[in-house]
Amino acid sequence: MENSINEMASYPSEALLEILEAGKPVAFPTDTLPALAIKPQYAQRLWQLKQRPAHKPLILMAAEVDQLIAALMIPPPPGWQALVDKGWPGALTLVLPAAGPVQEALNPGGSSLGLRIPECPMALQLLRCTGPLATTSANYSGEPACTSPEQISRLFPELPLLAPLPWPSGSGKASTVVAWQAEKGSGVCSWNVVRQGSLQLNWLEK
Repeated sequence: MENSINEMASYPSEALLEILEAGKPVAFPTDTLPALAIKPQYAQRLWQLKQRPAHKPLILMAAEVDQLIAALMIPPPPGWQALVDKGWPGALTLVLPAAGPVQEALNPGGSSLGLRIPECPMALQLLRCTGPLATTSANYSGEPACTSPEQISRLFPELPLLAPLPWPSGSGKASTVVAWQAEKGSGVCSWNVVRQGSLQLNWLEK
């Protein structure tokens, strides 16, 4: 049985900031699916919470493009600005070459970082308060993603939720993922749709 709205622990952005700075995870709505989030330096705790395989990277969300690009610590590849202009804020996750502490925290042993700015006023308000956060869908690994705060509270009863409740409804579908990748055999890099989600990419040009 799902918890009622009145039984769930929800907090304003300022209170969630204190919880996040203490290294604890929280949950908030986005325009796609609700997100679990934590400060990047504590990202390992999200894998533990979700019982998620370590090879599956997390996504860095923020409210400002400059914050995300700075986290890469590598100049972004050609064409990134056009994708950002058309896909952010929104249901687009860009996977770009990256290095440094944030990349290593969210994608250990990898060489890229997934970035997104959600199109959800509540999420953006929180992210402006907290700065960039390591995020992932709200579920145990391999199970369907939660689509409501009630489902999250049932699955993770101790997890603080962003107030106010109820949350605005998202699309219920994951974001579209576009990555800068080397073509097999040639080594030449180009933009590739890794996952077709709620955002249609008929404007994507290779």
